[in-house]
Amino acid sequence: MIRGIRGATTVINNDKDEILSNTKELVIEMIQKNKIDPENVASVFVSVTAELNAAFPAQSIRNLSGWNYVPVMCMQEIDVPGSLQNCIRVMITVNTIIKQSDIQHIYHHEATKLRPDLMNK
Repeated sequence: MIRGIRGATTVINNDKDEILSNTKELVIEMIQKNKIDPENVASVFVSVTAELNAAFPAQSIRNLSGWNYVPVMCMQEIDVPGSLQNCIRVMITVNTIIKQSDIQHIYHHEATKLRPDLMNK
């Protein structure tokens, strides 16, 4: 079964090192909490809000051990007025036997506001 695992984080500045560091921190926790083997990953989609353009956050995922062959794509998030700014969102699609309700979606920093219903799982 293919499942989607969501994650999101924010940065304070449009800074390459901060974007890559926060993305890496987020994805590592997503991997650990959901016991993800890169061989079972179909793809990873990463979106950023419009003001973030100092780096491709996918670079931090491609540099993880064993993840260099996983298809990763960056894109710009829809710029909805009043939405959370400086946000990086990640969707990992993975083959797993984990039930939908047992997937652990991960939110860091200001992104915890996006899905508070999933924060206490």
